[in-house]
Amino acid sequence: MIYFIGIDIGTTGAKVLLMDLNGVVVTTATSEYPMYIPNPLWAEQNPDDWWNAVCKSIKNVLAQGKIKVNDVKGIGLTGQMHGLVTLDEYGKVLYPCIMWNDQRTAEECNQITEKIGFNELLSITGNQVLPGFTAPKILWLRKIRPDIYTKIKKVLLPKDYIRFKLTNEFFTDVSDASGTSLLNVKERKWSKEILDKLSIPFELLPEVVESVSQTGRITKEAALWTGLSEGIPIFAGGGDQAAGAVGAGAVTEGIISIALGTSGVVFTHSDNYRIEPEGKLHAFCHSVTNKWHLMGVTLSAAGSFRWYRDTFAYEEKLEAEKSGKDVYEILTEKASTIPAGSEGLFFLPYLTGERTPYPDPNARGAFIGLNVRHTKAHMTRSVLEGVAYSLRDCYELISNLGIKAESIVISGGGAKSVLWRSIISDIFNAEINTLTCTEGAPYGAAIIASVGAGEYKDVSEACTKMLKKASSIQPDNKRVTLYNEFYGIYKELYPQLKNSFNSISEKVNKYYDG
Repeated sequence: MIYFIGIDIGTTGAKVLLMDLNGVVVTTATSEYPMYIPNPLWAEQNPDDWWNAVCKSIKNVLAQGKIKVNDVKGIGLTGQMHGLVTLDEYGKVLYPCIMWNDQRTAEECNQITEKIGFNELLSITGNQVLPGFTAPKILWLRKIRPDIYTKIKKVLLPKDYIRFKLTNEFFTDVSDASGTSLLNVKERKWSKEILDKLSIPFELLPEVVESVSQTGRITKEAALWTGLSEGIPIFAGGGDQAAGAVGAGAVTEGIISIALGTSGVVFTHSDNYRIEPEGKLHAFCHSVTNKWHLMGVTLSAAGSFRWYRDTFAYEEKLEAEKSGKDVYEILTEKASTIPAGSEGLFFLPYLTGERTPYPDPNARGAFIGLNVRHTKAHMTRSVLEGVAYSLRDCYELISNLGIKAESIVISGGGAKSVLWRSIISDIFNAEINTLTCTEGAPYGAAIIASVGAGEYKDVSEACTKMLKKASSIQPDNKRVTLYNEFYGIYKELYPQLKNSFNSISEKVNKYYDG
């Protein structure tokens, strides 16, 4: 038998997936790690926590799968994008990873935009520079911690730190590199112009390659740590969204992917390099060789539901312990009794700022429209609807570029909810499909590895042979009409609250920022 492994350095844990040559998932294992919030709007993780979790998850997968280790023919990597990992000359981590949802670098974003110019930046990188991206984090570290910056010998993205630990090699792929604000996305190489203007030495960056490229082999030391065989090839893989889109089959134009994870992503393949005129959509390289993708991002999608569960679902947690049900299942069962539109209650899912269509680190979450009729079940449903409205914001921008959905495929933890899928179908007025495998990014990484190993001629062929539809939900015309009207109200809320959000942020920084 032939097997492939996908490794995903997620926001909450390291997931390892074992897949056979036909795309059948043999087993998966996830090991969690913490996220640290040392100051308001900051988000950090310890890269060594990722490595320990990866080793644990690999060992668990190998034990559960009961396979011969020598039958593993390749490993693909994926993970959270944009994070800044800094290494010294000995390969030691110098500073905690500043994560994708960290919002501390608004000032550095403005500096980069002024220095390079908005239009030039958009033309080269395909994107506005945002606080979550990597380049402003480098500048922040250089300004705030010059003692750390002067020791940096290599800058890596999260999954590429795991690559280094597995192979002792420094590589990244074009899709993940697209989220650094340092890549010429059209030409698929580091931008000398931007690096020069920002005074970032080229030698700090890893070599950038296509996703299916081989980037080293498991070292003897890594084999001892993980239980894998020395010499297994490691392939470049992709950022979590590009790899997740491979796992969802969004590898040709017309197939739209919605990834409903901690963040929510509306993703479309693009055969050509094109950009949204105001930079409201991300234009990145795809994990499909010499192709691109466009995507909009809601920073707190399933993350909003998780926050809601952790903050408000005490009774449901007790009920779950007694019944053996999942807390989310109990919450959504109760929310399903509430009519569409939550009787006028709206939720803004901007719990960690927002990215699309409002690149605003000061945006805040909010419940709006509360009255005495509203119950916890109303609030639960409004969270699901608020995230769906935000995802539609992304979809509208994609549609405005002339890309029409022939099929929408949804994946991620939030996609397990039939109610949430139904709400999204109604708000988008589109058929929503799921696949038999809903593992997303690690599945896509394993598919990429199978292509890199030569088992398939390209990613498209691999997806055609491996992916199968599992379910389909059609929109309800009556609810579509209601949601269209409520979506119009939703779109009015952020512009009306923007100044208040800025004022709140100023006062928080004044009185609470440590």
